[in-house]
Amino acid sequence: MIPLGTRVSQFWGKLYLWLMNYDVLIVGGGAAGFFAAINIAERKPGLHIAILERGATCLEKVRISGGGRCNVTHAEFLPQPLSTNYPRGEKELLGPFNRFMTGDTMAWFEDRGVPLKIEDDGRVFPTSDDSQTVINCFEEAARNYGIEILLKHALKNITKNNAHWDLSTSSGDFTAQKVILATGSNPKIWKLLSALGHSYVPPVPSLFTFNCKDNRIADLPGLATVVEVQLLDATENVFKKEHSQRVDRGGLPAPLLITHWGFSGPAILKLSAWGAHELEQVGYQFKIAINWLPEHNPDSALNTIETFKVKLARQQVGSTSPFDIPKRLWQNLVTAAIVDKNRRWADLTRQEMIDLTQELTHSIFSISGKSTFKEEFVTAGGIDLKEVDFKTFESKIHPSLYFAGEILNIDAITGGFNFQNAWTGGFIVAEAIANH
Repeated sequence: MIPLGTRVSQFWGKLYLWLMNYDVLIVGGGAAGFFAAINIAERKPGLHIAILERGATCLEKVRISGGGRCNVTHAEFLPQPLSTNYPRGEKELLGPFNRFMTGDTMAWFEDRGVPLKIEDDGRVFPTSDDSQTVINCFEEAARNYGIEILLKHALKNITKNNAHWDLSTSSGDFTAQKVILATGSNPKIWKLLSALGHSYVPPVPSLFTFNCKDNRIADLPGLATVVEVQLLDATENVFKKEHSQRVDRGGLPAPLLITHWGFSGPAILKLSAWGAHELEQVGYQFKIAINWLPEHNPDSALNTIETFKVKLARQQVGSTSPFDIPKRLWQNLVTAAIVDKNRRWADLTRQEMIDLTQELTHSIFSISGKSTFKEEFVTAGGIDLKEVDFKTFESKIHPSLYFAGEILNIDAITGGFNFQNAWTGGFIVAEAIANH
């Protein structure tokens, strides 16, 4: 007969091994990590699952995103157009989006008690306008499925040991059959993975505003208008990548906001995303060209000006605009083009009309530096996409190792699209693990 003390010791030893040995460990308690964990648990309720989070709380980026409202996704409901919102990851995400994308995301949340709404600009938010609604949904699901949330566990090392993984954190050691890395843009994790044979693209900022000092906008902070913007190099040619592909894809019309420090708004943030690596390489010293009249090209704008020269011959140019453009902006652009905004339309010379057309449709501004956009901590960079199987989001180098979210070299032009990448990756990882 085994002595009682020995039996107790064996019991606690087995319990300890069970507590430290998991079927699935998710490293990173953010959007992608929680979404993967919950979807795995829904499919395989008996699995021993834990989330390791280095911080004292989870889901902090969800909490602060969208000004505290959480921009869950974006109302683009076809895979191919949706994929074009990813400067890095467009090709790789097309297949995954055919399996889980915007409509699926919205249905997922609404089925779990989080009603959503689509705003005029396409952003999707909880009807509560409170990111805590999303956090509560995740935390409640984790409790219901017995998913362990282990805080203050910064990953220190990860190694493959035959059929399982050994993980060391700042607060303990663990083993797992399968590991999901959903740590976001974390250079320390990328370096750990490089020791396992993975490569990564070094991170650079994405989604930032442009710093610009220019008399044409100095007195216009807070003014917003729809424009077309192009990135230009130092010689004022369109910025291109190595293989002659335009960095900005032509600058489709989008809202621009003039600020105390320069330019912001969707038009600028999109450019910062598309040109993240190229702009970093030039030290954020470059130029932009703004067409303040996105409905016009130079020829049509000049024709309109010529017509107004006759129609409004006696009126002052600065006080009467033939275009739908904010009055103060119009006056500043007129002054920049023809010096005297009090000139009458009838008195404009041919060259002055050409100069005004140029100022309206191709204003050149010099950019000197960038500023962080509110709480958006988006970077371009991460695990090389060639090393990932996007049918499962599994490592091509190490089977049973998976990735989800911004740990990969994937980023988008706004926060809602970045979250959609997290949901899609987390869902497909869960599906792969559950099916395996």
